[in-house]
Amino acid sequence: MSKLVIVESPSKAKTIEKYLGSDYHVISSKGHIRDLATNGHEGLGIDIRNNFKPTYIDIGEDKKHGAAAVIKELGKEIKKADQVYLATDPDREGEAIAWHIAERFNIPLDQENRVVFSEITKPVVTNAIAHPKTIDMKMVDSQETRRMYDRIIGFKLSTLLQRRINSKSAGRVQSVALKLIVDREKEIEAFKSEEYWTVDATLKKSRSEFTASLAKIDGKKAEIGNSEEAAVIKEFCENNPFAVNDIKDEVKQKAPRPPFITSTLQQDAINKLGFSASKTMKVAQTLYEGKDVGNGPTGLITYMRTDSVRLSEVFMAQAKQFIIDNYGKEYAGYYRSKTSANAQDAHEAIRPTDIQNTPEKVKDYLTNDEYKLYKMIYYRALAALMKNSKYQSLTIRLLNGIYEFTATGRKQLFDGYLKVYGRYESNEDKNLPELRIGETLNAKAVEAKQHFTEPPLRYSEARLIKTMEDLGIGRPSTYASTLETIVSRGYVELAAPKGSKTKVFTPTKQGRLTSDKLDEFFSSIINTKYTADMEKQLDDIAEGKEDHIKAVSDFYYKFEPLVQNAYRNMKKPDPEKTGNKCPLCGGDLVVRSGSWGEFIGCSNYPKCKYTENIVQETGEMCPECGAPLIKKYNSKGQPFIGCSNYPNCQYTKQDPSAPRRYYRRGVRNVRKG
Repeated sequence: MSKLVIVESPSKAKTIEKYLGSDYHVISSKGHIRDLATNGHEGLGIDIRNNFKPTYIDIGEDKKHGAAAVIKELGKEIKKADQVYLATDPDREGEAIAWHIAERFNIPLDQENRVVFSEITKPVVTNAIAHPKTIDMKMVDSQETRRMYDRIIGFKLSTLLQRRINSKSAGRVQSVALKLIVDREKEIEAFKSEEYWTVDATLKKSRSEFTASLAKIDGKKAEIGNSEEAAVIKEFCENNPFAVNDIKDEVKQKAPRPPFITSTLQQDAINKLGFSASKTMKVAQTLYEGKDVGNGPTGLITYMRTDSVRLSEVFMAQAKQFIIDNYGKEYAGYYRSKTSANAQDAHEAIRPTDIQNTPEKVKDYLTNDEYKLYKMIYYRALAALMKNSKYQSLTIRLLNGIYEFTATGRKQLFDGYLKVYGRYESNEDKNLPELRIGETLNAKAVEAKQHFTEPPLRYSEARLIKTMEDLGIGRPSTYASTLETIVSRGYVELAAPKGSKTKVFTPTKQGRLTSDKLDEFFSSIINTKYTADMEKQLDDIAEGKEDHIKAVSDFYYKFEPLVQNAYRNMKKPDPEKTGNKCPLCGGDLVVRSGSWGEFIGCSNYPKCKYTENIVQETGEMCPECGAPLIKKYNSKGQPFIGCSNYPNCQYTKQDPSAPRRYYRRGVRNVRKG
């Protein structure tokens, strides 16, 4: 009997086929095989007048994708098979892909042929094949609703913005992420720094020195606004003894954090490993799909698109025994998952598939990036099942007249989960000498320091992902692609400021214009609350609590009047004048935007077609000739850094603020300069 298993990923197909044996043939759909058509009413692929019925076409018909050969191969293999299993990814997108395959090739929807693999290991794969189910049409409805939302918003807003302000695109989640960045930039610009001072005393007992910081003045929180106040305090404390007024000695515990979900994995990989969000997901995908670690291919981690911190009972039992065997019974803890209210609890947290596959054991079979990420995932999951760390916390209050100072110390008593996860968390001891209440000490030194309040931090990738997660915007699996999109559209730049290693998002002029216009005409739709409510609605549809067609209809008839109003009232902004005149006709020279970025052109265009480039210096000098390096664009509008002395010097390098995918597609055009 011929049995066919259809998965999404080619590399996953190879691994699974080895598990199932010669009776099974495993092939890949390489993702979606169908999408909404681009014909019909406004090119939406949705029949608005016929109860919002979607029209799907094979992706191969799109001409931009090479899916036709994949679809042809799927059809040929399905015809030969006696039994077809649809084993696409275990999420809404995977459920929808399974449904599209069934619809496209007339596979009955009442057949129990849907299987899901939470991890690519032989026991899980064979068990899933033995217990197929029917396609979950509620999940399909939810994905279809999301796709229709994105098509309606994306097509209509993108067309509007292209016509009115020459912006490239807009989207349900993308535009809210952009708004967060733009709003933060406005907060920074409006911020007014204020002066404040701190006072620290260096105290000594025997050979031990420690620092105490001013906390209160006359029983109230210390607030020092100028140097005169600070000088008075400094002089008094230098000439009077400090008396120990209170000693608080207690044992505290620190609990391990839960195992990774998609968003926390991305955040920690950015902060601790220096990966981007998109790189994190790509590396995690290879670990999930399978690596040959000496005894054949096996998936090393569970599915990496999840917002649940749940762990299976089987894994917890195995991990507990591993902890006892390798670290001792005193390290084995108890884990109780706490899943957030808006989490989809269909999957476990991200964890190793086999606790025996330690990072050290599989290191030689992984790339350096795979090893780093696997190691962090492995020890985070293991640590979650270990005992709390314990430490002695010491807080000393010292009085000097009306001034109260505090000093804090800590000493680790039991490392607990830090035994395995200490490399990823700071937990240094801070020693204080033994002191008694009433004991007096003289200051070795008293230092007053001037400070200024700082504006809010710009969003790094990790901070923006954390904010989006907290606000319920989008889904963790889409964060990486969302951030890539707003960079590639030229709405924001992602670069490290001078003197910093952390890359942050800064909106471009076009990004601010785009966000401001959307805020002016679509503030009731493009905002954090409405976008989060849409995510909740999609969850309700997946659970059968809401009708998906009614949801789309309600949205459309709220959204469409806003679009029509914007077409009537959104004006094209006047080009920014440079203050110079056109050398050909005497007209004003203005800043314009094109597919190659901004340039200077004549205000009398199209009668006068004079243009000149805008030179954007990077602040770096060419390593070959010493001339300034400037930002340039190739023939496809893709940015790169080049020498201003071109064509005499043809030095080029990648633009660090541009997505790396630019260079995979356009590197041959870079030297056209």
